[in-house]
Amino acid sequence: MNRPRVIDLIDILLLAVLFYQLLMHVRSTHISQMFKGIAILVAATWISGLLGMRAIHALLSWMINAGPVLLIVLFQNEVKLILEQLGNSGMFDRQERTAGTEQLIDEIVLAISHMAHRRVGALIVIEQGIRLNDVAATGTAVDGLVTQPLLENIFEPNTPLHDGAVLVRGDRVVSAACLLRLSDNTGVGRDLGTRHRAALGMSEVSDAKVLVVSEETGIVSMAEGGRLTRHLDEKALRQILHGIYGRQEREEDSQLSLFRLSRRRRSGHDEQN
Repeated sequence: MNRPRVIDLIDILLLAVLFYQLLMHVRSTHISQMFKGIAILVAATWISGLLGMRAIHALLSWMINAGPVLLIVLFQNEVKLILEQLGNSGMFDRQERTAGTEQLIDEIVLAISHMAHRRVGALIVIEQGIRLNDVAATGTAVDGLVTQPLLENIFEPNTPLHDGAVLVRGDRVVSAACLLRLSDNTGVGRDLGTRHRAALGMSEVSDAKVLVVSEETGIVSMAEGGRLTRHLDEKALRQILHGIYGRQEREEDSQLSLFRLSRRRRSGHDEQN
């Protein structure tokens, strides 16, 4: 009877870590939304074969066989993004943050507070787990560090990029003047304008947090999960941002710790050999 060796257990552990990391990166793209459809397609193929439906079974089988190639062609940008994330993530080379969390939150809070005081309309989409590359593509690429002057200059009236949304990814402004889908929710108050409906629409189709400054009243609001929270003061805004960026840091630290643990185990086994 063959017993598993220590190297076999290490092999399985590393494979589990690899799949976990891959799923974490896939989850942050729109490819994850295709998994449900793929599962339904596989189930339909199995059922059609079981029932002897030859024509449908042959067609579905062809789609499954050609599926990997079709997915790579259709989602080549997302596949490229996943590979870039794997290469740039802390799993292989932990990069130092370009700005501390507190500094980043201060920059956003100051910008929103100043714009609210001056009644300058603003719409800021803070990306979470789901990558919003399709939203970024509708705007103008910026790729700049999040700072108070940058955010205020973007939304300054009568400037080229003031009309639309800003997409923030981590501590970077990815793009500005982005177009967002408006919410179809009929329960939204009539006193809410296009910015608020766009914020709700974005929160309905993604896990993003969307901050809004009303041009008419200067009221600060946040859209999340299809719900709108209004009349946010500076303290509430800081709590929201701490929740957003604190969760992101915890996820990064947990991924890094898992990888370091597996690497230490592998190094210890190599030393024993």
